[in-house]
Amino acid sequence: MTFEGQPEETSATGKPMVRATPRDVVHIRLGSFALIAIIAIGVLGLVAGLKWLMIAMAVLAVIAIVDIALAIHRQSRTPGDTTTEAG
Repeated sequence: MTFEGQPEETSATGKPMVRATPRDVVHIRLGSFALIAIIAIGVLGLVAGLKWLMIAMAVLAVIAIVDIALAIHRQSRTPGDTTTEAG
């Protein structure tokens, strides 16, 4: 059910007609938060001269970016027979 108490609109196959799933939203939000922390720790590693910390943070940053990109890709896919327009 939606916030207004209306039932969620579904397609002919019974799938919800929403673009963003909660899983995708969580991946994007937590991934962006993690990315900020990873960059901050990487900068601290750069300032401290800890090469292994910078490499580890670079690897984690790439993983976070790929996860966010995949979540955005999943979110933007729409079935061919549905429209994204309201009403």
